[in-house]
Amino acid sequence: MSQINEAMKHQQELLGKLQLLLDSELQLISSRDAEALINLVNQKEALLDEIQQQDQKIASLYSNDSVKDTDFDEAKAAIQKLVEDCQYRTQINATAVEQGQLRLEHLRNLIMDVRAKESLTYDKAGKKKSGPMGGGVKA
Repeated sequence: MSQINEAMKHQQELLGKLQLLLDSELQLISSRDAEALINLVNQKEALLDEIQQQDQKIASLYSNDSVKDTDFDEAKAAIQKLVEDCQYRTQINATAVEQGQLRLEHLRNLIMDVRAKESLTYDKAGKKKSGPMGGGVKA
């Protein structure tokens, strides 16, 4: 049973690393450092692959060894709590990305409005009309 306990302990360490990466990811999202964020996402992907492999190893050890003890139950509860925390942090990061996208969309709309106002002209009746300025003066 010690082999499964060691695997569970290693999984806890991996999830702790994931928590740190998620914190760093939020900071990079806030600072809009795209290059560093891409590097971090690649690190996170590799870590998630390692976590998945460890899950498979634990499942294999668990199915081979039907003995249960309190150490296993405690480790399982600790891992579940870490997973829930990582899910919460991922949700926060997703919200931060969405808010950043909304701010960019708002900025884009403001720029488009300014451009439209710059090209605002008047028609023959004296009403505002947007369109290209200087639409062909004939001499």
